[in-house]
Parts: sequence; C-alpha cells; structure tokens
Amino acid sequence: MSLLLMKKTRSMPVVTLICLAVLWFPIVSDESPARAAEPSSASLQEQGKDLLKNVEEMVAHGGMGDGKAILHHCGEATRIAEAIIVLISPSDPHQADATASLKEVVRHCSRVSAIGVHADPGQLLNPATKARAAAQQSIKLLGLTRTNKG
Repeated sequence: MSLLLMKKTRSMPVVTLICLAVLWFPIVSDESPARAAEPSSASLQEQGKDLLKNVEEMVAHGGMGDGKAILHHCGEATRIAEAIIVLISPSDPHQADATASLKEVVRHCSRVSAIGVHADPGQLLNPATKARAAAQQSIKLLGLTRTNKG
C-alpha cells in the first residue's frame, strides 16, 4: 500500500506540471501575434503624425513665402508617405484608397521639387496645398486621426 501511495504522490506533481504547460501554451501563443502587430500599428500612427506635421508646416511656410522650407517639408512628406505605403496592411479595407492618396502626396511634392526653390513661393503653394489635402485624406482613411473635440 505504501508503494501505491508513493506512486500517487510522485505522479501528482508531474500531472500538475503537464496541466500548467498545456494551459500556459495557448496564452503565450495568443499574445505573440498581438505583440507583433503593435509596433507596426504604433509605427504607422507615428508616421501619420509626422506626415501631417510636415504638410501643415509646408503650407504654413508657403504662406510666409519661404521656398526653401516648402521644398524641405515636401521632401520629408514624400519620404514619410512612401514609408506609410510600405506599412499599410494588405488586409486593411481602405488600403487601396489610402495608397492612392499617399501616391498623390508624392506626385504633388514632385511637382513642387520640379518647380524649384527659385520660383515664386506662390507657385509652390498650389501643389503643396494639394499634397496636404491628399495627406489628410489618407490619414483619415487609415483611421490615424484623433479628434480632440470637447
């Protein structure tokens, strides 16, 4: 009888460890995809903020007549828009529309670069304003805007 009791007491910790391992595995595997998706989403959010900041400053400098600043911010907006295009998930329902808007940002900023720094800043402001509108539309489509109403 004492032999049977010894086997029961030894098997109980083994059974407990196996149960813990089985219960632990799904919890760990369920968290991994969520953690893998968070940096991409956070990065997309950060890139969206940077894009909006640059296009707003680009248009603001256009109002001040600073051609060099318009070109600088337009170059940054192009770089960020291209980075966002890469980060957009193919499963995003607005992926095609957002990508098209971001390509518009790149196209209008290319026009700004083609016009050049020595042109009248008013000439640079028209495509810069169109680039800003396209950037705002893409950020809205991706749901990266925060409303601060209230």
